[in-house]
Amino acid sequence: MTGVGALPVLFGRNITRYWNDVLLGFAAGVMLSASFFSLILPGIEAATIRTGSEVIAALIAVAGIVLGAAAIALLNESLPHEHFVEGREGADPGAMARIWLFIIAITIHNVPEGMAVGIGFGAGDVALGLSLAIGIGLQNAPEGLAVAVALRGLGYGRGRAVGIALLTGLVEPLGGLVGVAAVSMAAPLLPWGLTFAAGAMLYVISHEIIPETHRHGHQNAATAGLIIGLVLMMFLDVTLG
Repeated sequence: MTGVGALPVLFGRNITRYWNDVLLGFAAGVMLSASFFSLILPGIEAATIRTGSEVIAALIAVAGIVLGAAAIALLNESLPHEHFVEGREGADPGAMARIWLFIIAITIHNVPEGMAVGIGFGAGDVALGLSLAIGIGLQNAPEGLAVAVALRGLGYGRGRAVGIALLTGLVEPLGGLVGVAAVSMAAPLLPWGLTFAAGAMLYVISHEIIPETHRHGHQNAATAGLIIGLVLMMFLDVTLG
């Protein structure tokens, strides 16, 4: 879906900043809804069944969310990377090519998404995994388009821009493998894995995506996109789950 979203660039299609912010807002809404309906709530339910205590289950969810957000924050501070608008962050990149800084930035965003889908399927609940896969796939399309358009703006050719956008999405299956392996090998990790993935996604939403969509005066449209993404993902989760 990341690659599909980038395809319009091959045909010379561009996207205005207004629609870019709307689509990124949609992506944030999907991720926000998935964090709660597909990760946090099932995580609390699984922890309640395992521990027999709603209080302990809630504490596990709190710890998992905090650990997930902290892990992505640590990666964000430690790895050299560059955002399309905000510029460089993290450690000193030295002589690292600028394109790799962009790829690292997108990778930091995509790993928790892949983990979330892997953990969903690893829980043994196909409906949960499917709703997460569809929701994350939907939000990857505008993300892929945003990456390809930004690369075109930096002077990259159409084919190369689409190819790099596609490659940034390939980290998600790897994250999925990590997630499914973790919860398959150790069932008690399931509540931790679900809430950890949610915390990681919440960090990305708050720290990166929403500020980006509000940077150019399109915050009302971006918020509308967020609401549409949120309710669509909620609908998918309820109907598929």
